[in-house]
Amino acid sequence: MRSAPALVLAGALLLAGCTGGTGDGPGSGDPTTGRTDGTGGTEGALPGTAPEETGPEESGPEESGRPEESGVATTTGAQADGIPELDVEVVASGLDIPWDVQLLPDGAALVGERGGRLLVVPAGGEPQEVGPALDDLFAQGEGGLMGLAVSPTFAEDGRIYACYASQGNGGAPRDVRVVRLRLDTAGPSAEVEDVVVEGLPITTGRHSGCRLLLSEDGQVLLVGTGDAADADTSQSLISLGGKVLAVTADGDPLPEAPFVEGADPRVLTTGHRNVQGLAAQPGVEDGVPGVGVVWSVEHGPDVDDEVNVIVPGANYGWDPGPGYDEGVPMTDLDAFPDAVEAVWSSGRPTHATSGAAFLEGGQWGDWEGSLAVAELKGSGVSVLRVDGESVTGVERMSELDGTHGRLRSLTLAPDGALWVTTSNGDGRDEVLRVTPATG
Repeated sequence: MRSAPALVLAGALLLAGCTGGTGDGPGSGDPTTGRTDGTGGTEGALPGTAPEETGPEESGPEESGRPEESGVATTTGAQADGIPELDVEVVASGLDIPWDVQLLPDGAALVGERGGRLLVVPAGGEPQEVGPALDDLFAQGEGGLMGLAVSPTFAEDGRIYACYASQGNGGAPRDVRVVRLRLDTAGPSAEVEDVVVEGLPITTGRHSGCRLLLSEDGQVLLVGTGDAADADTSQSLISLGGKVLAVTADGDPLPEAPFVEGADPRVLTTGHRNVQGLAAQPGVEDGVPGVGVVWSVEHGPDVDDEVNVIVPGANYGWDPGPGYDEGVPMTDLDAFPDAVEAVWSSGRPTHATSGAAFLEGGQWGDWEGSLAVAELKGSGVSVLRVDGESVTGVERMSELDGTHGRLRSLTLAPDGALWVTTSNGDGRDEVLRVTPATG
């Protein structure tokens, strides 16, 4: 098992910026959503905002939304040779927390807002709401309509996957669940076809996860989950929270399961805090069965957002019990000597790292093969240079540095364009298409 990969920053990490918010630990409050409730959640939202707009770990200084200086320099795209200048196109605007964006075969964008709207944005057209009617949606804190995935067989069957927080119907408990939908773009309409995974834990909405990653053939679905801010969840072998799950397209355990002895057979890895990004490394087949080498992005408390390489069966060392003590390490090697260490961590303060995508294509210059990571509190995109399973340097996309506010999701289109969603709330959000400039 890969147990302790080297953390190599090669003289590159954080931004220069102002002082301010440091994470989502108790008392860290969010200037856009009101005071803390004493448990890390928020209440008493200011007029014109909604409690679900931001989670406390996503909060940053009001004046800039960027972390304070860490004492280590970061290179921006405008300063480095071999890095392309970028064109940034606003594809859609006037949205409200578009949590994810995926691309349909005809080039249209599929966008889900955390409040429950599912939209199709045709190339050059206006967003069209397609549903579905999620009458049981629980949109609070960091919960709501979250991760999306488009089946590679979409052209034949219209299948997509969505993860959302459910109030529970007919006396069923509240949970986070993954559903398969059938999308008719001609309608346009979308209907829930089946529940693929249910029973992911949720409390106030804090730490709800929930990122989806489909294998290229659509036969394997990975689900990154949150610990629901519950101290026992991440290390529990019977809980699906604080994990990365691996299931078939119908939600069954993979043939290679179990990966963790004594755990639910759908559990691939344990010991996570709040997985916000999953990305498969191009051209690498060994790793997660049917998917290859997978990198995850995870929110830290006041210190150490993490990027991890997923090793089936591994524990990543988050264990804040008793009492949800956020002063413990993200990867607690004293408690779990065999825990897998992060390949990159933010140190203090955190960036509120979120969605991630590997950059592919010669148009990306020296960034080809690098991992792009969106940042909420950091209000930008960091590009992690990758050598095998190590990070050798970190740079910034200067064109996105503080220019569009908080950034949540990244998706690479088949043509090599990087699609980005912002997360500013109050109808101020956008979907961006980012491409290396030509000519």
